[in-house]
Amino acid sequence: MMERRKVDILCVQETRWKGSKASGIGAGFKLFYYGVDSKRNGVGVVLKEEFVRNVLEVKRVSDRVISLKLEIEGAMLNVVSGYAPQVGCELEEKERFWSELDDVIESIPTGERVVIGADFNGHVSEGNTGDEEVMGKFGVKERNLEGQMAVDFAKRMDMVVVNTYFQKREEHRVTYKSGGRGTQVDYILCRRGSLKEISDCKVVVGESVARQHRMVVCRMTLMVYKRKRSKR
Repeated sequence: MMERRKVDILCVQETRWKGSKASGIGAGFKLFYYGVDSKRNGVGVVLKEEFVRNVLEVKRVSDRVISLKLEIEGAMLNVVSGYAPQVGCELEEKERFWSELDDVIESIPTGERVVIGADFNGHVSEGNTGDEEVMGKFGVKERNLEGQMAVDFAKRMDMVVVNTYFQKREEHRVTYKSGGRGTQVDYILCRRGSLKEISDCKVVVGESVARQHRMVVCRMTLMVYKRKRSKR
């Protein structure tokens, strides 16, 4: 699917793979993953082979958070995959996840780019009254507690919820479908200053990779400023 859709970097959640490895998965792609239980959780990042040599650091924080730092043409890009606890989980588990994510983002220098691909298991809502600095108007459904946690995180870290800035038909905003019910729980976030580098973000329909979740894709162009060499 990544090859066909021309996706270079993919964040995956609920992988349910136990271990801490980087494995080739064929077709010129490599998966960096971490999991402690083969029955639940697990996160990872899939890279196109040409970007593997650009990886400077891998932080396997927990089976809900993993982070990769890449250097591309001199620009630092941090890719974070996150998997928030479901609605029915204990509040303590949810707070632990957000604390881990906070620590990861706070450890990244402000001059470096950050992109988060996550299943937040929450609705940030349609409309953005009062939250204009972190999201656009094009969410789905009404906000719940888990969605509020995501919005609060974006405010703390000066980030934006990318999905909500692009006006799409609801079919291209709904990331999860089950029993005829559609919701938006999967999101892409970036630093507020990097939003101008993203030209599109939408949900890809018609793929059967995951049973209920749909892939969210964004097109990001890194603006790289090369230093001029001084003449001797």
